[in-house]
Amino acid sequence: MFTGIIETLAKVEKISPNQSNIDISLSSSITHELKIDQSVSHNGVCLTVTTIDGDIYTVTAIKETLEKSNIGKLQTGDLVNIERSLKIGDRLDGHMVQGHVDSTAICENITEEAGSWLFEFKYINPKSYLVVDKGSICVNGVSLTVVKQNAQGFSVAIIPYTYEHTNFKQFKKGTIVNIEFDVIGKYIAQLNREKPYQVN
Repeated sequence: MFTGIIETLAKVEKISPNQSNIDISLSSSITHELKIDQSVSHNGVCLTVTTIDGDIYTVTAIKETLEKSNIGKLQTGDLVNIERSLKIGDRLDGHMVQGHVDSTAICENITEEAGSWLFEFKYINPKSYLVVDKGSICVNGVSLTVVKQNAQGFSVAIIPYTYEHTNFKQFKKGTIVNIEFDVIGKYIAQLNREKPYQVN
């Protein structure tokens, strides 16, 4: 379980095919605090640390993860949002995030406003009934509040701190991001017989 509050950015140092999976080696300022078998959110995807060598650690992404997220599109040098799992007793500053990506979306527009940025995203596989205005959504592992939503997509506002401390600063039109819908909304949708919740 995560909160969607990004701890730091990790840099992709190496990507190695591993049968139908890929091994991703990354460097970060918190590598020395990580442990093998630890769960770490990478762009909102929960991945397990498999090896640690100095300031480089490695995680493995399986075929299903590659098909449902943007992890398979990572390249050497890319920056990844990372967060370690929530400790019992910690403050929940974001919202409850499982690290299980539901779908992906594409960045349609970025508008710089007075002191913030408005990012607009279009669903690749529409599930707009899982999003409500001013509700929570997780984009690339970042806990955010929906500004507006419609059947095609949604928008979020990004403050300068979030912009500088996450990979939002690298987004451009066409960037594909990971989306995790609010877990409460997913359970409600599953109970609604008319609109059963299904992952793509």
